[in-house]
Amino acid sequence: MQEEVLSGGNSNTVSRIGNEVHRRAGVWTPAVHRLLDLLRASGIEEVPEPIGFDEQGREVLSFLPGEVGNYPLPGWLWSPEILSGAGRLMRRIHDVSEPLVHEALIWGMPIHQPAEVICHNDAAPYNMTFIDGKVSGLFDFDTASPGPRIRDLAYLAYRLVPFAGDAEDCGFTADERLRRLDRLIEAYGKPFDCSELFSTLAARLEEIACYTENRAKETGNDEFLRHAEMYRSDRRRVRVLASAAKP
Repeated sequence: MQEEVLSGGNSNTVSRIGNEVHRRAGVWTPAVHRLLDLLRASGIEEVPEPIGFDEQGREVLSFLPGEVGNYPLPGWLWSPEILSGAGRLMRRIHDVSEPLVHEALIWGMPIHQPAEVICHNDAAPYNMTFIDGKVSGLFDFDTASPGPRIRDLAYLAYRLVPFAGDAEDCGFTADERLRRLDRLIEAYGKPFDCSELFSTLAARLEEIACYTENRAKETGNDEFLRHAEMYRSDRRRVRVLASAAKP
């Protein structure tokens, strides 16, 4: 079958051949496949199924049908059902992943404490599929690693509530965003404090800004610097929200 290069990948060329996806493998790939096998065996079909490796050494995964939330972000992405569906899916994935937290596995990102679950670490519309206005899949687990639940949920909120600067045209007021955050937390099903979530997100955005600046130095791509500026700007705004949310 003809190989089709899929759009949207920033750091890895992803190809589709029939109903299979072929991606560059790394030292983290066995851990990711272990996670995906566990999730699928537990009835979570919204993640890819590991199939193996091709003759080029690339990992092979099942293709998830649906529309990916690529940029420019479509207006339908902000429906309440998508927000709640994403929160529920993240909770299911986290709960099932717990047995792998303390196993001696090599992950693609550092472990963050307290290590409660396996975090996706990049749960966002561009790594999700949608069918009929609902979340139908979550993919690209290369950045997965053990960490606290709130770290993963905070980044999901950043991208889907949203608080990200590249989604400012979503049209929500500040109060509407806070209500959407409450809805996401409720869907996840843990009583996280909003101030704690904002503080966690602010720290995460600083990490991402530093990482992105290093990528700019390594590649000479100034686009990474523009992204780092957005993360730092968003971090300042989120820190204000964290202060305002404190009782």
